[in-house]
Amino acid sequence: MVHKALMLLKKVEKGKVTTYGELAKLTRSSPRAIGHVMKNNKNPKLYPCYKVIMSNGRIGGYSGSKKRNIEKKIKLLRRDGIEISNGRIDLKKYGYRFV
Repeated sequence: MVHKALMLLKKVEKGKVTTYGELAKLTRSSPRAIGHVMKNNKNPKLYPCYKVIMSNGRIGGYSGSKKRNIEKKIKLLRRDGIEISNGRIDLKKYGYRFV
């Protein structure tokens, strides 16, 4: 499940995000398990875990959810051209569709 989740994550294009729930569905696991995989990601440059958000569009955690880490996640998302409004991302506009 870990390997499959990370391989799927690599497919998410710049300017797009996916959700913990979507990755869970595709790997037949749970959103919480996907969160654990992202938290323990040893190579965030190869597997851009900052692109994984909550199913309701909220940012969610990043590297243990410390405030400075969440601010870093927001910075990375904005660098990719993703708009964040009221702490949320519009999944209709920025959600990646796995084929």
